Amino acid sequence: MAVHTPANEAPLTQGSLLTPGEVAVLFRVDPKTVTRWAQAGKLSAVRTLGGHRRFHEAEVRQLLTGVPQQRAGE
Repeated sequence: MAVHTPANEAPLTQGSLLTPGEVAVLFRVDPKTVTRWAQAGKLSAVRTLGGHRRFHEAEVRQLLTGVPQQRAGE
């Protein structure tokens, strides 16, 4: 049985994962804003087995510094 992963949710790879709350602290926004960014495809997320979003720390740090990031396959 195949698992459907929306386009804005990256497959789980090695690296540190951050919660929406942790990302929100870094950007000084509400955690709901981080969730909306993920839904809009501005930030890729992975899902835990419990269905919670987690964000790759490396991608978040790149967004904080303003360095453009290329996703796999681009």
